[in-house]
Amino acid sequence: MLVKGIVPRGYCKGVVRAIEIAKKQAHQTAPVYILGMIVHNQYIVNALEDLGIQTIDIKGKTRLELLDEINEGKVIITAHGASQKVFDKAKEKGLEVIDASCLDVIKTHNLIQDKLNEGYEILYIGKKGHPEAEGAISIDEKRIHLITNIDDLKTIDPTKKYVMTNQTTMSLYDVYDLCEKAKEILPFVEIEKETCTATKIRQEAIKNIEDDVDIIFIVGDPHSNNTRKLASIAHDYHTCDVYMIESIEDLEIEWLKNKRYAAVSSGASTPTYLTNQVIDYLKQFDINDSKTYQKPIIDKNKILNQKDA
Repeated sequence: MLVKGIVPRGYCKGVVRAIEIAKKQAHQTAPVYILGMIVHNQYIVNALEDLGIQTIDIKGKTRLELLDEINEGKVIITAHGASQKVFDKAKEKGLEVIDASCLDVIKTHNLIQDKLNEGYEILYIGKKGHPEAEGAISIDEKRIHLITNIDDLKTIDPTKKYVMTNQTTMSLYDVYDLCEKAKEILPFVEIEKETCTATKIRQEAIKNIEDDVDIIFIVGDPHSNNTRKLASIAHDYHTCDVYMIESIEDLEIEWLKNKRYAAVSSGASTPTYLTNQVIDYLKQFDINDSKTYQKPIIDKNKILNQKDA
């Protein structure tokens, strides 16, 4: 099978930074905890736990509430960032705080705080319940409004002045549509798009996949918003089959029947090692050969050692 590995793919600089910060805390005498998934990939979470770093992640609980589960040692703030309330509470509990927030997320937080200080309210385009959106909204829950769709914009008071910004991993195409709609219905709105560069170029690469590709694989964790957005863009802009898989283990051989040309990409929190396994497996596939293809075993020791592609 002809296989195109979409470039760029895999780790962004924020993910690389967060993982490296976490790895430096391996095998400490004091307990080390991560407040939620360091990045949205279970393979990475498991690999860090093998190094003695425990992830505290309870469905439905905010970062502030998760701190109630930690009483000693060190706590790592994930790449998604957190509000100042989280930092303050952790320090009040006597915890050593290690900040692995993505620098692009910190930049957005600073923008939001500056605009709040100037008297604006904030329209924040994001995914409800996502930790990055949670961290941004909690800066000021009264004056920051979460925007998930066009209907949310209809509830906004048009007499106030706003700055509209967004979660860094949102679809740049969705952000554009919402910003254009906001400009139509809100007379006093300024736009500050904050989709990170890594997200933009990965999404544009998916949109521009050649038309003769007849199957697309997006490799990544189902928790990962940026991975799901890549899959969504692939569905929106291409008529071929699109599959989002977590690893080679999820790939079904039946999907490859009558397929000659595959494209493979991955989310910004997906280890390149996992994506390369998928690419190598597809390259050996021959639609005219009925033999059984053995899937490779995932070596968990290689999960944390890969950079972006």
